[in-house]
Amino acid sequence: MEPTWLRNLTGALSEGEWAGSGGQVFAEESFSPPSWLALEGVYAMGNVLAFLEFGSHGDEFTEDAFDTNLPIGANMAFRRAMFERYGGFRIDLGPDGSELRGEDTEFSRRLLKAGERLRHEPSAVVHHVIPQNRLRKKYFLAWWFGHGRTAVRRKGRRPPVGGIPRHYIGISYRILRILPGRVLRWMLALNPQRRFFHKCWVWETVGEIVELYRQSFGAQQQGQTSNLERLKQ
Repeated sequence: MEPTWLRNLTGALSEGEWAGSGGQVFAEESFSPPSWLALEGVYAMGNVLAFLEFGSHGDEFTEDAFDTNLPIGANMAFRRAMFERYGGFRIDLGPDGSELRGEDTEFSRRLLKAGERLRHEPSAVVHHVIPQNRLRKKYFLAWWFGHGRTAVRRKGRRPPVGGIPRHYIGISYRILRILPGRVLRWMLALNPQRRFFHKCWVWETVGEIVELYRQSFGAQQQGQTSNLERLKQ
């Protein structure tokens, strides 16, 4: 952290206008990305390494479908009253031995949906040290698989459509419509960065399918197990 990091990150929170703030996260100076990893442009994936840059001017965070414009756990602060009012971080989204992520951005989303305001604070800067194990394709693929699972968990169970359970629709749509296109883009891409980016999207889609299956059929199996336990008793 830079010497003025904490003061800059929390300075705007005392007046009550802002519910929370998030600073910028840069790579350490010695960081050198592998050739397959893009940090700029359409195929950038610095968010997997918790990099977050938004310029030199203070502004306001808004909800982002891809979590790329929300405070992240590496550099964020909230007023204590926000936790008292809206609850804590969701423990079903945080790291649990897998690469599941998203408890930090989910909390920010929750505040924004409730009408609270979150501040960009460009002067609060963290230089992020990246372990070597996070610079492997295996880590990125696991992260994106977990990101897909997180996206499904964040939405929760939703009502059926026309009498058809939502998980049937979700699984079918991803297998028949989304997954083939993403696999095709992955297989046809020649540029290494572009190719790996699309491969990660395939893993994310598979993560969504797996989580939908677990939520639906796993709940059914749990219910059947409970019934068997009752019969034994």
